Amino acid sequence: MKTVRRYDIDWLRVIAIALLLIYHIAIVFQPWAMFVGFVRSENALEGLWVPMSMLNVWRIPILFFVSGMGLFFAMRKRNWKQLIGERTQRILIPFLFGIVAISPLHMYLFQAFYKQPLTYYPHTGHLWFLGNIFAYVLIFLPVFLLLKHRGARLKKLLEKLMGTVAGPLTVSLFFVLEAIWVKPQIYSLYAETWHGFFLGALAFFFGYLFVYIGSPFWNTLKKWKWAYLALALGLYTLRLIAYHMEAPGYLMALESTCWIFGIFGLAFQYLNRPGRLLEYLSKAAYPVYIIHMFALYLGAWLILPLNIPPFLQFVAITVFTFTTCFILYEFLIRRIGVLRPLFGLRLEKSPKEKSLQGHPTAKEAI
Repeated sequence: MKTVRRYDIDWLRVIAIALLLIYHIAIVFQPWAMFVGFVRSENALEGLWVPMSMLNVWRIPILFFVSGMGLFFAMRKRNWKQLIGERTQRILIPFLFGIVAISPLHMYLFQAFYKQPLTYYPHTGHLWFLGNIFAYVLIFLPVFLLLKHRGARLKKLLEKLMGTVAGPLTVSLFFVLEAIWVKPQIYSLYAETWHGFFLGALAFFFGYLFVYIGSPFWNTLKKWKWAYLALALGLYTLRLIAYHMEAPGYLMALESTCWIFGIFGLAFQYLNRPGRLLEYLSKAAYPVYIIHMFALYLGAWLILPLNIPPFLQFVAITVFTFTTCFILYEFLIRRIGVLRPLFGLRLEKSPKEKSLQGHPTAKEAI
């Protein structure tokens, strides 16, 4: 297969991270926010959780899929030593830096909000995702190298399988089996759980395979996207009405993958085109993911004490979080050379190197 630039994958990563920010802000307005380490508003907006519960089953899995796709692009022109070195720079260094320097910042704000003694507390926080991704790179790299050099027969078999509407649904079976085997009490509790680790591993592995398989898979999703979305919507409606948002894990696994297949199909058809906005946002997405919890907690600390309606607080914290992330990225992270690698950005290239590099592609994906 001739590998072409996949701008839709870049767009998916940008959109998924933007939705992640909104999802985390919505947690602030849930009664159980403190139980997961979030600042909590005294005025709940429980109605927000209806759309968030739909988002919740695919928001993290889709990022794992996209990260696996990113590894495929990263492997095209690198041997295994170069790849591990590059992934160490892009993932492991920001992960370790975030544990000691970023996550403690929003913990300070949490402590200040609740008038607790300020204590330095290095922890993974929301950056657990990066630790998982780096582990998956090390675990699956031998398999991916084998596929790259000796996988021609398997690729032909997968092309034939994924050329049918049922093909992608066979992938869903692996996620269904994971849910049956691990039995997560809460399906969407991915952070630092075995369920999250195994689900992420599956998504990362299949994300690589989906780009490896190529056109037969993506054309199937493009053709049947509305069918996958209809099935996902039906399962979500059933979960909402019959199970009060938390259905059995095997149903939520099927719902999750159907949402993702439908979204992949839509993106492949409508978003696979370059643009200056994408060029900027695709570079900003990773640093924004790293710093967004600090911006969110700072916004909550400043805005929640204000005597305004809770929905306006939600809107205000959302605007504050996105604006603060933009300011930190635009005026500090991308402009100060020493900060760039700490937030997963490459060092600035010379003008000649930039002209040769061209537009960023999905190979930039974490």
